[in-house]
Amino acid sequence: MTFPFKATLLGALLALSACGSTPITFHTLTPAHANLPTVGGTGTIRIESLTVPPAVDRPQIVVRQGDTGIAILETQWWAASLADEMRSALVDQLANSNPRPPLLLRVDVQRFDSVPGQYARFDAQWRLRPASGTDRPSLLCRTTLQSPAGSGIDDVVLAHQNNLKRFAAQVSRAAASAAGQCPGTP
Repeated sequence: MTFPFKATLLGALLALSACGSTPITFHTLTPAHANLPTVGGTGTIRIESLTVPPAVDRPQIVVRQGDTGIAILETQWWAASLADEMRSALVDQLANSNPRPPLLLRVDVQRFDSVPGQYARFDAQWRLRPASGTDRPSLLCRTTLQSPAGSGIDDVVLAHQNNLKRFAAQVSRAAASAAGQCPGTP
């Protein structure tokens, strides 16, 4: 091989390697541990509907920037749409809830803020109602949760996982309560 050919080949390889893109990292709101359902209970909490603000319901993670801006992180994605990720996480967290009678949960997320280095916020209105005709009234509640978050995206996702775990605990307490009152923040 001649020197000009080697130099051209080396230059072409360097140019091609510069074209490589940053790989996409996928995140989930479902914690790594398995939440095994209890045996013997016939009741359940089913998610009837779950909505999230359109600005954050996308595959890419969206973070707040300052007081008025947001950034869509092109290399940091949810494993599914945000609404599907939340639904999966809540199904996992509510697996040990066995209310009698079975209940339906409707969740309308008002805010889902991610601020790296500061916090993750979850603010939702939710309704818990019997799945079949019983004398138990529907319960309409609002929950606002905020967990501190480190500067990395993994830290923000862990803070959101914590918020969803606390939210599921509130829903479970409301389902188990005979008083029919919204639970306080844990």
